[in-house]
Amino acid sequence: MWERKGNIFDKHHAQVPVVDIHNDSYWRIYYSKRIDNKSHPFYIDVEVGNPSNILNESKSPILELGELGKFDVAGVMPTEIITIKNKKYLYYIGWTNRLDVPYHNTLGLAISNDNGNTWNKFSDGPIFGTSYREPGYVGTISVIKKNKLFYGYYLSCREWKIIDAKTEPIYDIKYATSTNGIDWLPAGTAVKLGNGEGGISKASLLKIKNVYYMWFSVRMENDYRNNPQNSYRIRCAISYNLENWERFDAGGLDIDTYSKWENEMVEYPHVITYRKKLFMFYNGNGFGKTGIGYATAKT
Repeated sequence: MWERKGNIFDKHHAQVPVVDIHNDSYWRIYYSKRIDNKSHPFYIDVEVGNPSNILNESKSPILELGELGKFDVAGVMPTEIITIKNKKYLYYIGWTNRLDVPYHNTLGLAISNDNGNTWNKFSDGPIFGTSYREPGYVGTISVIKKNKLFYGYYLSCREWKIIDAKTEPIYDIKYATSTNGIDWLPAGTAVKLGNGEGGISKASLLKIKNVYYMWFSVRMENDYRNNPQNSYRIRCAISYNLENWERFDAGGLDIDTYSKWENEMVEYPHVITYRKKLFMFYNGNGFGKTGIGYATAKT
């Protein structure tokens, strides 16, 4: 289904590409760069329909890390962008460190009133995080609107395991609903873990004709960082009502054993449409260490 187009940006670690197509002459790809082992948000601008041609790059982070004690003090990682009434909403993962487990994630929101030129954090605290409805941590999210309701498909971690002397998170994709894109109510599980799987991350949703498609990355429970047999793969699921999902194996993307940048893993897809063609932006080896690439397919 997918035709690989290769790596387009590999200057540094560029994790979780998030694409804003609502511009006249370019697509803006947000991502997180690691500085002192903390995620900071940057972007590149690419030619519409030809993302191999990079037009511009941000020279500094678009948002600062949170102050001491805040939910995003250890990292700010873009995960989704939507437009609401001429305002851009950039959802991001706020990182903190913990003593019992390695880290904790919640979702923050930044808003731009000038087409993405400048950003301001919506609040000092997360808009979606730990609660009695969501007792673990909340990670990546993809947002789609149906009628007057927003649906958010998010990484939900409710369990940690000690595997091979490592503390490993176990997470799937759940969904929540919102009337304004800010206040979210968890509603149920969208994509469950399969046999031996340990993590499902970074959903990306599109409606094509009368079918909803969700792309996401899946890894196994253990030995997934350096073992290509257990590492992330991009998979697909379909739905007709945004609540019940069935995996669609033909829609996914596997590793390329002949490639130097994606021969160990592929993950964190973001899929858009342009002129009856699908464009999938994603990461390869090292959770974004080798940069950003893309693939195309017919709608």
